[in-house]
Amino acid sequence: MKPVFTVSEVNYFIKNLIDSNQILRQVYIRGEISNFKYHDISGHMYFTLKDEKSQIRCVMFKNCNRLLPFVPENGMNVIAFGFISVFTRDGQYQLYIEDLQPDGIGALYIAFEKLKAHLEKEGLFAPERKRMLPFLPKRIGLITSPTGAAIRDLLTVIKRRFPNVNIVIAPVLVQGKDAADEISSAISELNSFEDIDVIIVGRGGGSIEELWAFNEEKVARAIANSRIPVISAVGHETDYTIADFVADKRAPTPSAAGEMVIPEKRILKNELKHLSLRLVNGFYNFIGEKRQKLEYLKMSPVFKRPQTYIVNCRLVIEELLGRLNKDTNYYITKQKSILSNSISRLEALNPLSTLKRGYSICINNCTNKVVKKIADVNKGDCIRVLLSDGNLLCKVDEWEKRGNAS
Repeated sequence: MKPVFTVSEVNYFIKNLIDSNQILRQVYIRGEISNFKYHDISGHMYFTLKDEKSQIRCVMFKNCNRLLPFVPENGMNVIAFGFISVFTRDGQYQLYIEDLQPDGIGALYIAFEKLKAHLEKEGLFAPERKRMLPFLPKRIGLITSPTGAAIRDLLTVIKRRFPNVNIVIAPVLVQGKDAADEISSAISELNSFEDIDVIIVGRGGGSIEELWAFNEEKVARAIANSRIPVISAVGHETDYTIADFVADKRAPTPSAAGEMVIPEKRILKNELKHLSLRLVNGFYNFIGEKRQKLEYLKMSPVFKRPQTYIVNCRLVIEELLGRLNKDTNYYITKQKSILSNSISRLEALNPLSTLKRGYSICINNCTNKVVKKIADVNKGDCIRVLLSDGNLLCKVDEWEKRGNAS
């Protein structure tokens, strides 16, 4: 009787067969990604690689995919490297990917797009943070290879346009694994100079691999952190790098950077000569206008017959003084009349005026109140009688009451 195996035993047996195969232990597979899934918690990637006739399940664990320079997507053609084994629980064989490269589009280009999107989202490419270049820099910082064609082109153009300008050269590697460090360090070093007005960072043309130092994040951040305006002059006109997007200005070629950074001395001299001529002509025109105005004023009657002008002014002043005196007298008379009427009304209300007409006021000294009727005093009370010219002190011995008094 033949032996009976469990499912697990069969799956483990198949797994051992596959794992022992030398070809399947290190295999490259080209295909198109589909059913891509990325697990946020574990960080693992699961997808299927397929071609026109077949497909294979794949897994790429976090420790392998965390350094990928691009994000895999459905429909992307890739070349996967790894080993094939069996996931015994499900009885499925799959490709365990250790490295993944785009097929047909370079990994460097993917990394370029990834960093470009990241820095753009961070705002390093924003137009509002870019600064104007100085019109006439006294000192220019130049970061490039000391032996390449770029430095020769730059120096030739700058010296031809303005021979007097001072140039500080920071020699660096412009390609290779140490180039990005040297370029970023040179930018920081030139920023320590107080008299450098603008910096040019550049090199001649080349492949994306040769220009890659200018796509490094450290170079981009060094340019962004520079207090001195930076011109990026990398490659040919069709070449674009991250440095071009971050820099304050992008020059299509190193020679164009030389033309951009400083004006031609000959043209400036011609412009100064033209402006000087305009200034002189403007000055003469200004003097001519003032002279014409002065001649016009000299013909004015004021300057021809000043006595007549003075007499006329005096007549005007006398007329104004007369009107002022008339208006003042009228105002004073009116105010006197108002005051007199007010005095008359006050006199009519003055108690002393009543006393002068023969009336008097009696005040009870005991109560210090005005006596208005007999009931306000008692026999023997002292009263004070107020007259127009003095007071009488009297004592009440008796009183008479009128018949109709209440």
